[in-house]
Amino acid sequence: MISYTHSFVVEDYNLAATLASGQAFRWRCRDGAWEGVVGNQWVRLRSDEFSIHAEVAAPVKDWAWLSDYLQLDVDIRNVVRTFPEDEPMKAAVNVCRGLRLLRQDPWECLASFILSSTKQIVQIQQIIGLLTERFGEPIPALPGSGPAYAFPSPARLARATEAELRACKMGFRAPYLLATARAVAAGQFDLARLQQLPTAVARSELMKLPGVGRKIADCVLLFAYGIQDAFPVDIWVMKGLRQLYFPRRRVSLRRLHQFAAAHFGPSAGYAQQYLFHYMRTKLR
Repeated sequence: MISYTHSFVVEDYNLAATLASGQAFRWRCRDGAWEGVVGNQWVRLRSDEFSIHAEVAAPVKDWAWLSDYLQLDVDIRNVVRTFPEDEPMKAAVNVCRGLRLLRQDPWECLASFILSSTKQIVQIQQIIGLLTERFGEPIPALPGSGPAYAFPSPARLARATEAELRACKMGFRAPYLLATARAVAAGQFDLARLQQLPTAVARSELMKLPGVGRKIADCVLLFAYGIQDAFPVDIWVMKGLRQLYFPRRRVSLRRLHQFAAAHFGPSAGYAQQYLFHYMRTKLR
């Protein structure tokens, strides 16, 4: 089978940290390469110090979709310069150097994080693997990689039953995903509109969807839209903020959100991801 390849010149890009840092759930490391699906393309990525090499199984005229997904145009040094110059952030940058935020499809990102509730990353990957296998469209992949599937559309999932979704091991999240898919498929919820809204309004709109609380809403705003004043606080970030900034003090979640909004500057969303990956790496 013919493969189609492209190389991107990069600087200070940590592909492994980026793809394994809990932003997206469809990447696997196999024989030193990362294999995953972006939109309707199966992709294999390899990296060295100055380049990322991409390989796909279907013809590609323009590689801008992958460059955008990987956020290759982001000057990470300028981003890091906006971080507060405190010891926790210095330690996080040292561990996570070169980590980027991905720019994901809003529907896939929303659905994935609805499915992420109270689950570990390996469990989320298993659920999404079953979901795509049963409801996604098959897409070409290179031999030896196994079958590949696009993420199922809202319309496809809207036609499923709750029992069919529960068979993908998503448990209590099944009715949340089903109701959200039906709202998006019917045009009752416009994901594209969120980009134009103030962050607080966009967050509030997302939180009207079943199964979407503040953390999931902020994950979608950050990972699908790149909105930098979205600062998801999950168990790892909460642990990091309390241990690193408020040791020996009892601090409420509301206070942590207030602190994050005031402390982490114009690239707070990036700072959050560095803290998240640092805490997971530090305590692993």
